[in-house]
Amino acid sequence: MMKKSKVFLSAIALASAALVSSQASAVEIINTSTLELVDNFAEADGFFAGGNKGNTFVDNYSFTLAQAGEFAAGVLSITGNAKNGLDITAFNLIDSTGSLFGGTLLSTGATDQWSLSTSTLAAGAYTIQIKGSILSNTAGRYSTNIALAPVPEPETYAMMLAGLGLLGFTARRRNKKAAAAALAA
Repeated sequence: MMKKSKVFLSAIALASAALVSSQASAVEIINTSTLELVDNFAEADGFFAGGNKGNTFVDNYSFTLAQAGEFAAGVLSITGNAKNGLDITAFNLIDSTGSLFGGTLLSTGATDQWSLSTSTLAAGAYTIQIKGSILSNTAGRYSTNIALAPVPEPETYAMMLAGLGLLGFTARRRNKKAAAAALAA
């Protein structure tokens, strides 16, 4: 009888230990850094060491645009198969008011790829946010790129129109001279 109760108590202890270990909460890893746009381009890499299976992450990359422009960004994570590395679950652009522009998921699995673009982004402070989970105990990595194509200033349009006007005036004047020369001949 004593032997059966020891076995029973041992089984309960093992079951309790298994339950406690299975309920261990995942850790959310939060990283924040600043990007500097050089020639309207910036890139960043996220790296997570092995041993982080089940954890989630939120990486925030803040940057400032000096002028308005067309904005494009992408994030990519490649692993051997869908059960390793990272699962990127969100790719967002957040402006200084907290408004969120969500990215578009292009592929998931062994390759996670997201894109985000907007036709005109005003000058100001922004944050790129990448969220995801770590799928295995192997290391995981992603890479993100940001590009900006500046919108010309109004003065640039005025100069372009003035140049086109001068070209038109010159062409018209040449045509008049050619027509006068043809009549005189």
